[in-house]
Amino acid sequence: MGNEAKVKLLPCSAAEEEQNQLYSRLWIESKQLWIVAGPAILTRLSMYGTFIIAQAFIGHIGDTELAGLSIVYHVLVRFSIGVMTGMSNGLGTLCGQAYGAKQYHMLGIYLQRFWLIEFFFCILLLPLFIFSAPVLKLLGQSDKVSGMANIIAVWYIPIMVSHVFRYTLRMYLQTHGKNMVVTWSGVVTLILQVIGCWILVENMKLGVAGVMLAMDIASVIPIIGLLMYVFCGGCPLTWKGFSMHAFSDLWPMVKLCVSSGVMLCLEMWYNSVLILITGNTKDAVVSIDALSICLNINGWAMVLSFGFLAAASVRVSNELGRGSAKEAKFAIIVVVSTAVVIGIVLLGLVLAFKDKISYIFSNSVEVANAFEDLSIPLAFSLLLNSIQPVLSGVAVGAGWQSKVVYINLICYYFVGLPIGVFLDYIGNLGVKGVWMGMIGGTLAQTLVLLYFTYKTDWDMQVSIAKTRVNKLAIPPPDELDNTNASGNN
Repeated sequence: MGNEAKVKLLPCSAAEEEQNQLYSRLWIESKQLWIVAGPAILTRLSMYGTFIIAQAFIGHIGDTELAGLSIVYHVLVRFSIGVMTGMSNGLGTLCGQAYGAKQYHMLGIYLQRFWLIEFFFCILLLPLFIFSAPVLKLLGQSDKVSGMANIIAVWYIPIMVSHVFRYTLRMYLQTHGKNMVVTWSGVVTLILQVIGCWILVENMKLGVAGVMLAMDIASVIPIIGLLMYVFCGGCPLTWKGFSMHAFSDLWPMVKLCVSSGVMLCLEMWYNSVLILITGNTKDAVVSIDALSICLNINGWAMVLSFGFLAAASVRVSNELGRGSAKEAKFAIIVVVSTAVVIGIVLLGLVLAFKDKISYIFSNSVEVANAFEDLSIPLAFSLLLNSIQPVLSGVAVGAGWQSKVVYINLICYYFVGLPIGVFLDYIGNLGVKGVWMGMIGGTLAQTLVLLYFTYKTDWDMQVSIAKTRVNKLAIPPPDELDNTNASGNN
């Protein structure tokens, strides 16, 4: 009997040990996830905060000035940020996989190559800011608002140029664990913006010029700080100085840049198109106000989601580069599960306070009623938008950007948009129909990405990542002290 009892205890002990190992892996993976996601979320909050501060100061100057800033931000800036951020996601793929493969010197080379490519595209975008007045007039804006927007857009050019370095440096640093440096740069940006606006607007009375000058200073100085951090020894493993190799193998970088940029822009433009459709609904003012509240809440939730997008990208690319398909799959399970839990919490909060949330933004009873009617679609969109960016992050980490471009195009513009238009104009559901169309597009994209992720042969993805890294790699410098440029660590 004693021996039989011992035999029965062994499987139980083995099961407990296996369970403890699973908990240990889960804890370690969760820590690695939040090490990237936490600072990424804080960085996005600080960047969004700079616009809120500028909006607050310009709003006290005049209505025309506020309208000009809003148009520049929601039309020109969102477009440029979509391009720059999206293109930088390609850098995240390459840097993450190279770091996992321990080809550390390639991260600095990739960074320099992406600077060249994104600076070229930045120059192509500059005429849009310089000649924004005629563009905005063609879109139906008044001469007065278009003129003010043009002034603000020209002031925005230094910030536009800083985006070339901001997003690439963020990807470069995140892929090898330098997350807090990026976070502190965002905090410094926010502080400089507040101090600059207080001095230049409140004390020196420079008006719009003061707000935009403060924004320029707040954007450029932290970037200079990040560059000095990289050049002066902050990344000794990955930054080996400037190299002529940055001018080689640019075409594969260009293709990855463009596909990454288009992938993100298709998502960002989708919301803009829906707002334009809403403007043609009955009671357009109330509808737009209610939809704006929904998009505002959705925007703050997306700050969380894009933080996890960055985390998913880094973890998947690192593990694929390291050659561990098993750990890559485990990282995906953990990050998607975390996103689902957050999405369920957000869904519950909206449903619990659906009759009170709108009064934070508006005192209108009509807007509150319209928002309450939208609360259920909003709640489910928050759930989907918690999961979908994470799956996009998995795609970025694996280098699937070109595939996701087609997925986004089909799901958003051939599924979601027609559903929204049909439910609005044929179904007479108004703004609710438009929002349901948004859910339809996001649901379709989420399901397709889930299917791709589930059916993927991750051992094959390890081989693809290894081939990509080896194909683009160059030998590390033999004598760093003699070959490095002035930015040598």
